[in-house]
Amino acid sequence: MTMTSNPPATIDEASFTVRRTIHIAASLDRVWRTITEPTLISQWFGRADFAGTAVGSLGTLTWDDHGSFPVRIEAVDEPRSITYRWNEEPTAQLDESGSTVFTFTLEPAGDGTQLTVVETGFENLKDPAASLEDHREGWGSELDELVALLEGTA
Repeated sequence: MTMTSNPPATIDEASFTVRRTIHIAASLDRVWRTITEPTLISQWFGRADFAGTAVGSLGTLTWDDHGSFPVRIEAVDEPRSITYRWNEEPTAQLDESGSTVFTFTLEPAGDGTQLTVVETGFENLKDPAASLEDHREGWGSELDELVALLEGTA
């Protein structure tokens, strides 16, 4: 369930994709920093630790109740989009066959920024349907936390 007036994340079962588009009343530059800088990511998502912010940089996202997930930056088009690959399961090494890819795309929108996240690759996971639903719910709550942080309602 979303806490903001933004629409919820949706699942496209045919393409094994989760998507959510939200509006944030914050500048594109501010949103960009908050989705790319580990200290800011850690304030709304998981505890982020990255060895750089360039393509190929490795790191982890850690949640106290879920564990630590290896992450790699796959693509960067600053300040318009960034793509991350992460494991479905908490493991020491990134596993291409057990991972999904999510891309944040930013666009100026009126008094703020439109952010779209698209996550793909669920067809490669052990239980695609369960993972799609889990990540749909996750993007609902996590992006609501991002909005609350940037709009000062956290």
